[in-house]
Amino acid sequence: MADMDSAKTFLDAEIGDLSTLSRADQEAEMQWFMDAAKPFAGMEIKVASETLTTHEYESKVLADAFTKITGIKITHDLIGEGDVVEKLQTQMQSGENIYDGYINDSDFIGTHWRYQQVRNLTDWMANEGKDVTNPGLDLADFIGTSFTTAPDGKLYQLPVQQFANLYWFRQDWFTDPKNMADFKAQYGYDLGVPINWSAYEDIAAFFTGREQDGKAVYGHMDYGKKDPSLGWRFTDAWLSMAGNGDKGLPNGKPVDEWGIRVDANDRPVGSCTSRGGDTNGPASVYAVQKYVDWLKAYAPPAAAGMVFGEAGPVPAQGEIAQQIFWYTAFTADMVKDGLPVVNADGTPKWRMAPSPHGPYWKDGMKLGYQDVGSFTLMKSTPEDRAKAAWLYGQFIVSKTVDVKKSQVGLTFVRESTIRDKSFTERAPKLGGLIEFYRSPARVQWTPTGTNVPDYPKLAQLWWQNIGDASSGAKSVQEAMDSLCAEQEKVMSRIEASGVQGDIGPKMAEEHDLAWWNAESVKNGSLAPQMMLENEKEQGQTIAYEDLIKSWQ
Repeated sequence: MADMDSAKTFLDAEIGDLSTLSRADQEAEMQWFMDAAKPFAGMEIKVASETLTTHEYESKVLADAFTKITGIKITHDLIGEGDVVEKLQTQMQSGENIYDGYINDSDFIGTHWRYQQVRNLTDWMANEGKDVTNPGLDLADFIGTSFTTAPDGKLYQLPVQQFANLYWFRQDWFTDPKNMADFKAQYGYDLGVPINWSAYEDIAAFFTGREQDGKAVYGHMDYGKKDPSLGWRFTDAWLSMAGNGDKGLPNGKPVDEWGIRVDANDRPVGSCTSRGGDTNGPASVYAVQKYVDWLKAYAPPAAAGMVFGEAGPVPAQGEIAQQIFWYTAFTADMVKDGLPVVNADGTPKWRMAPSPHGPYWKDGMKLGYQDVGSFTLMKSTPEDRAKAAWLYGQFIVSKTVDVKKSQVGLTFVRESTIRDKSFTERAPKLGGLIEFYRSPARVQWTPTGTNVPDYPKLAQLWWQNIGDASSGAKSVQEAMDSLCAEQEKVMSRIEASGVQGDIGPKMAEEHDLAWWNAESVKNGSLAPQMMLENEKEQGQTIAYEDLIKSWQ
């Protein structure tokens, strides 16, 4: 049975003063959850998420607390990211209620909007779900709702955790006087945080084979095995970092970072340059070519045979100078005492900073990727079960628990949490994470947007095709030509089926790259851009301290 004693025990043992709410307000919020849950007491509810530190905390600590406080028994399953997608797809196709709630990436926003198989939360909170919507939810406090809002202006998913894909580097090596002098002598500019890919490449070349802390090190880290995890290495905005697609936040319009073009009604019309897309355009080919070249020239030889999970821990071992594609989800594992990359006082020898951009990039474009795992309610879930699940979804992001959860997982969803004094105190030990999330720069890191009409079907095409470029089986241009053609096949099938109605794909007429580029320029957009005569621009860097000052 639900009772306030359980809530008080939880608040004493787990939350303490790690909350943006006063103790009285925490108790009031817990009382609201208890009252709202009464009609569902004794129900057994199942929720699924991928396995991240944040979700482990929810599954092991918060689900148990919620069960004791409300009387709704929550089973929060931790499964692989691919398994979450598979279960969700099965539920969409069969209508069978497999899970009552999913913590599902916001990359699905275009899919959810077009198939209309999830409850849109805007209408849900105003109508059927009104009696189970926390008056203290405070949607305006969430930093990621623009990513989970469709072109119809409705919110389809509630952010539960967020992490960005940033640049990681060894600040101790970058500020070493001999390294600084040698780099300046060789390249004619200062060693620092690279602003463009040209500088990143120079720094990678400079450090590869150079001795640091008594061993030869590498100037770059990545992974290259033909595996599903290679897909998100690219769909997670690698092409837009080089400058493919158009200006616009959270995503380029009319062409996004996948290279998919939409018309004025948000209908996807193509992916290849022949239909005005940019998946195989010069900017995208440049992006993938650099990935292939850098992996061969500057990363440890084993990296080419690694998957995402194997490559993640490598920089913490102390032999990598920098990494252009590094997820802040790794922060917690990079600040553990005793690591070669952590000082004796617990401060990191490394820092994170905004990612550098390629020569096709223009001001006003997105600059990187942000993962936003979000609470999602399927329409196939019966209403009473959806209500009980929605209570749990709100509990794990409530102001009562959010600061503590964020201290454990470091995946921020609330502005009030980022600004909390506990993070001001902890910031020096987190390598720039707090400074980044408090900075105006953070809006340039965004998830996959609404141009992608069917995320599961299209995403799986990426690792297979780019794997051919990574392994050398195809040239980069051949691999990207194949990828865009396969994306268009899927979109043509969706168009022919009519399943997405008047917001589904409507394939455009074919013309050459120059025609589409001229058409775009005439209409005030960019993509697909023509090939630059010089893709190796002058390297540019900034001192880390100056970067932080510019944010303040």
